[in-house]
Amino acid sequence: MLDGKLDGLEVGYDVPALPGMDEADIQTPCLVLDLDALERNIKKMGRLAKEMGVRHRIHAKMHKSVDVAKLQAQLGDSVGVCCQKVSEAEVFVRGGIKDVLVSNEVTDPVKIDRLARLPLRGARILCCVDDPENVAALSEAAQKHGTQIECLVEIDCGAGRCGVSSTQDVVNIAKLIEAADGLKFSGIQAYQGAMQHMDLYEDRKAKIDVAVEQVGNAVQGLKSIGLDCDIVGGGGTGSYYFEGTSGVYNELQCGSYAFMDADYGRILDKDGKRIDQGEWENALFILTTVMSHAKADLAVVDAGLKAQSVDSGLPVVFGRDDAVEYFKCSDEHGVVKDPDGVLKVNDKLRLVPGHCDPTCNVHDWYVGVRNGKVEQVWPVSARGKAY
Repeated sequence: MLDGKLDGLEVGYDVPALPGMDEADIQTPCLVLDLDALERNIKKMGRLAKEMGVRHRIHAKMHKSVDVAKLQAQLGDSVGVCCQKVSEAEVFVRGGIKDVLVSNEVTDPVKIDRLARLPLRGARILCCVDDPENVAALSEAAQKHGTQIECLVEIDCGAGRCGVSSTQDVVNIAKLIEAADGLKFSGIQAYQGAMQHMDLYEDRKAKIDVAVEQVGNAVQGLKSIGLDCDIVGGGGTGSYYFEGTSGVYNELQCGSYAFMDADYGRILDKDGKRIDQGEWENALFILTTVMSHAKADLAVVDAGLKAQSVDSGLPVVFGRDDAVEYFKCSDEHGVVKDPDGVLKVNDKLRLVPGHCDPTCNVHDWYVGVRNGKVEQVWPVSARGKAY
């Protein structure tokens, strides 16, 4: 909790809960964090990164929370954050995070100007570049404010979004960055996002093997002209072990591992086991309340479309071994199958969201619980910062 930030706030109007409350009294629907599970996830990733000899720059666009990012630095020794937008970066810098990568291109003149001002707040600021013409605009803004922007050349290593494909393009842009006043060439951004949710371990590995070869060739091409990469970044919750042991990547950018969601939970590890059944724990839940049971075999809860994103599927009811199943929703209602009639009005359910990132972005607060008590209430600091 940020000291003093909750003073005078009213439960049920301003916030869903306050520290010290019983978990049973939390107002719903809201986001609940199992603090024990969250801390174990964070510590585990920190340990794995050290064992692989790489750094971990956490992907904060997942949770958009300064408090969670600081916890990841404290418990998992993360070296900084990634985010996707300049406004998001501003939130983390203003919140005290001092090493921030906008793992995206920044091309709009107003956004470039805001980016160039962020180092004045004492932070190391990086962004991605995939267009030679972008270099001049970044350089001009950095010179205007007397700052330095570090730049990574982005490689399209399979995601099919931003980034260049050839080693020669990487080299050409890197040379322009290195020669530009106010800029510094700091390495390569190479995130293979298209394979993160492929179910089979072998399928994910095949995609990453191609990416590692492509990125390795680019690193060698840069070395041939005297440019070293401080950062060769990428890797996600579905692939970090491939990049981390590749000998090419030196910085991971995992995000969802800390919270987990139903979509990531379905992918399989090298032993064919779901990753939410041993590798990572579910720490994020939508807490919801049964508001109606007028139909004998159906319960209606208060978490509908406005409480979550269903782009990756519906949420999964957590921690039950009966036939209770969340199976459809509308704006304000979720409909739950209850064929045995085990639920009653005002019962609470924990739902594992289908996709954590956009679900977190529709809430204002995280309620951290431990041993049945509310321990922390954290704002979703960068909620709505999409520009």
